Amino acid sequence: MKNTKSPARKKAAKPAIRSAQKPSAGKAASAAAADKRGLVIVITGNGKGKTTAAFGQALRAVGQGLRVLILQFMKGRDYGEFIAAEKYLPRLTVRRCGLDSFVMRDRPAPLDVELAREGFALAKKAAASGKYDMIILDEINVAVDFKLIPLEELIDLIRSKPPALDLILTGRYAAKAVIRLADTVSDVREVKHHYAAGIKDRAGIEY
Repeated sequence: MKNTKSPARKKAAKPAIRSAQKPSAGKAASAAAADKRGLVIVITGNGKGKTTAAFGQALRAVGQGLRVLILQFMKGRDYGEFIAAEKYLPRLTVRRCGLDSFVMRDRPAPLDVELAREGFALAKKAAASGKYDMIILDEINVAVDFKLIPLEELIDLIRSKPPALDLILTGRYAAKAVIRLADTVSDVREVKHHYAAGIKDRAGIEY
């Protein structure tokens, strides 16, 4: 996972038999989605596990027949979750909106800004399309804090999203205005991290 502490990174089973009287899982999920109130969930804090938690939420939603889009800001690597979604989870779409390199907090490169803005434009289009039941904007809080995306535009997306859409925002430095608008906020606090002991990042844990 990319954050300000991470080191630099390089760039299906047989269907179940269903009774004729019961709707399919996909149809049941669609019907439920039509009546539900979509939630805004923020996963922030300086501890490890924010993106991991968001992907766990995505997996749960996909298991219930929902369609999920994940946009990963400030990330360009083929993370394990990206590879798994491509191979095994047709209802889960993951798109990368960044480079596999550090972003300078006070002096972001023009390309970093451009990719983040393109990703956010895609998020707005996807939210309005009605194609997805859940959209996860991974590391969006960092992208806003680094001034890659204006806070006002994120607030507008939260306020204008379709009523049934679940919107999950991850990353440290979540803005107070975003926290106030959210239905659920989790603050992941670092108690201990293996980086401090000199243990490097590795496949299956950090990526």
